[in-house]
Amino acid sequence: MDDWKLQQGNLGPEPDDDPEMGLIDEARQPLSRKVPIASSKINPYRMVIVARLVILAVFLRYRLLNPVHDALGLWLTSVICEIWFAVSWILDQFPKWFPIDRETYLDRLSLRYEREGEPNMLAPVDVFVSTVDPMKEPPLVTSNTVLSILAMDYPVEKISCYVSDDGASMLTFDSLAETAEFARKWVPFCKKFSIEPRAPEMYFTLKIDYLKDKVQPTFVKERRAMKREYEEFKVRINALVAKASKAPIEGWIMPDGTPWPGNNTKDHPGMIQVFLGSNGGFDVEGNELPRLVYVSREKRPGFQHHKKAGAMNALVRVAGVLTNAPFMLNLDCDHYVNNSKAVREAMCFLMDPQIGKKVCYVQFPQRFDGIDRHDRYANRNTVFFDINMKGLDGIQGPVYVGTGCVFKRQALYGYEPPKGPKRPKMISCGCCPCFGRRRKSKHESNGDIAALGGADGDKEHLMSEMNFEKKFGQSSIFVTSTLMEDGGVPPSSSPAVLLKEAIHVISCGYEDKTEWGTELGWIYGSITEDILTGFKMHCRGWRSIYCMPKRAAFKGSAPINLSDRLNQVLRWALGSVEIFFSRHSPLWYGYKGGKLKWLERFAYANTTIYPFTSIPLLAYCILPAICLLTDKFIMPPISTFASLFFIALFGSIIATGILELRWSGVSIEEWWRNEQFWVIGGISAHLFAVVQGLLKILAGIDTNFTVTSKATDDDDFGELYAFKWTTLLIPPTTVLIINIVGVVAGISDAINNGYQSWGPLFGKLFFSFWVIVHLYPFLKGLMGRQNRTPTIVVIWSILLASIFSLLWVRIDPFVMKTKGPDTSMCGINC
Repeated sequence: MDDWKLQQGNLGPEPDDDPEMGLIDEARQPLSRKVPIASSKINPYRMVIVARLVILAVFLRYRLLNPVHDALGLWLTSVICEIWFAVSWILDQFPKWFPIDRETYLDRLSLRYEREGEPNMLAPVDVFVSTVDPMKEPPLVTSNTVLSILAMDYPVEKISCYVSDDGASMLTFDSLAETAEFARKWVPFCKKFSIEPRAPEMYFTLKIDYLKDKVQPTFVKERRAMKREYEEFKVRINALVAKASKAPIEGWIMPDGTPWPGNNTKDHPGMIQVFLGSNGGFDVEGNELPRLVYVSREKRPGFQHHKKAGAMNALVRVAGVLTNAPFMLNLDCDHYVNNSKAVREAMCFLMDPQIGKKVCYVQFPQRFDGIDRHDRYANRNTVFFDINMKGLDGIQGPVYVGTGCVFKRQALYGYEPPKGPKRPKMISCGCCPCFGRRRKSKHESNGDIAALGGADGDKEHLMSEMNFEKKFGQSSIFVTSTLMEDGGVPPSSSPAVLLKEAIHVISCGYEDKTEWGTELGWIYGSITEDILTGFKMHCRGWRSIYCMPKRAAFKGSAPINLSDRLNQVLRWALGSVEIFFSRHSPLWYGYKGGKLKWLERFAYANTTIYPFTSIPLLAYCILPAICLLTDKFIMPPISTFASLFFIALFGSIIATGILELRWSGVSIEEWWRNEQFWVIGGISAHLFAVVQGLLKILAGIDTNFTVTSKATDDDDFGELYAFKWTTLLIPPTTVLIINIVGVVAGISDAINNGYQSWGPLFGKLFFSFWVIVHLYPFLKGLMGRQNRTPTIVVIWSILLASIFSLLWVRIDPFVMKTKGPDTSMCGINC
């Protein structure tokens, strides 16, 4: 090669190895990259999906063309169920056609935006934490979340934490004041020793070697002192909780002697308190701390407050007035920062000059603490977060799941993504219409230039084209902030003026006759506002990113009790039903402009249709028992050729699952738990959601949901075995009993009728056992702890014995069945 370069005259002296040039070149590299799934894993997966689709079509054709005349009702029911399952499978399967992984390069982010001797150029971030009831969302849990945010590995002047107290509780206010004081000691300790995680409760309870990688001699002494400080902090919080459990008749009184403004939680003024800010926001070592702001929006009778979505929109406006960071991180009060570099991971996408301009949000997977090893009720949702969301990331991005998401503020404001330069088209002379486009006249060209001039500077010309007050509300300071893409507040504004304006933007009537909740901010109209909000952004042409760092970014708590878990699923399913019947339904919304990709629309349609699968699923779970009890079949006699298609169908189902686990890394136990809870939730919570949704739409009967309790049990997994009766338990229990009775009755009938009855029996038994095995975690939930039978199980056992006895007498298996004349027509002597 050197000889060839010498001949060409291109071989000059070797360049000096300049480390500065190397760093500059490194900083110019992309901040992230896509990692496609290996073709050896994804191609067989796609081939099996196509084969399964063909086999399914042949199977449905066979079922439709071969009715069972002596059991026409059962046959028709089963065929309708199978067609619905096929459509549901297509909507769920094809959005997983292009799964991808992603890698981030945090070192390149620092090289580009944190250069030595220059101002830090990382973008500011406003962090939102929402809470309602401190008795169900313990203040200690919220405090740990806030402390983990304040201690994040990010420039302190770039972080602002806003806590929304939608219950106007003095307990939350006082506990946040204690948290701000403890943060002065906790934050420098975390940064000095690079602590992970930075939520003190989780850090001090971890059963790991906390001395690993620690080399400072003072670490052990300072850790011991910090643990003592935290225990004293917990005692103070517990004292506040004990005091709040006995509310005085005259209401709460603040330390200065004035009544607490939020004594009436449904009628109180807006409240804002800056605990840590530019004045006095320093830790024990004299270093600046991030801002910490308490917000409780105004509430008055007669106004619609829109629950969590309304509270989040109030936070967006308050933060827009006070700090106006271009990016916002949204967390539930029980989701703490588990990875201190989580925001940096998101910035690798949002601040990337190549892809960041069209990214509306970066969604992180939800991970949970305190779940039993076997995850009996699929609380981790691993199949959704590690399979479905990866598939969506390869299309137009994952759906927004309500927490652990970093937003671009401009996307929440309803703006469309910037349009990239279009590729120039070939221009022809106009004599042949088949090639290129016709050359325009000078008059037409001038008109186009004028039109282009009007299209440029979209936001500058909006002032003259639309009424900003109608869109954003009557606040000149806030309206001005919406036009500042890079964030920031006007330097001439005083803190007092900004606070006064912040109180104004959280007043009850501020959103009246504006587009809040309809076109911008968190969207109203469903209790699952997260799905609607992300859907609207994708319809405008934005794309989202799914970020899965090696160390989980955020961790939270999940209801591990069966009843609480079913109630949580009920809430999600009811929100999907509300979206299905709303004007924002993915079936008919967002076609204008064609900015939502079809596979992305499939995924959104599936999120709204899946509760309705509960109806055919319930019917299909009962059909095997009915066939066993009535000795009927839902299929005609199968030929050898048809049996091959049945075997191929079951084989393709198994192969799809195996190959899916292979490329995703999900364990077979997690996949099986997800399948089991799909049946349990489908015939209970999803079914109730459909009924309640129809009642709400047709009869206007609304359903109020309580906040899921985040309190933990002192005993490890003690809450797992707690039994709480709810009507959601009735349908699965009934299905379980009917199938057990059907199996016993079918086997006893076959024993009585002889060997020839066992062949047809096996098909019926297979589906009944399929139902019983899927409901096994539900049965364990009913039984509670091992070696302990609750009273409810005894009651159901007596009921089961009674039903079985009646059916046994009705079937009368010990009497030989014979064919002959109908005695009811001609009498017993015929």
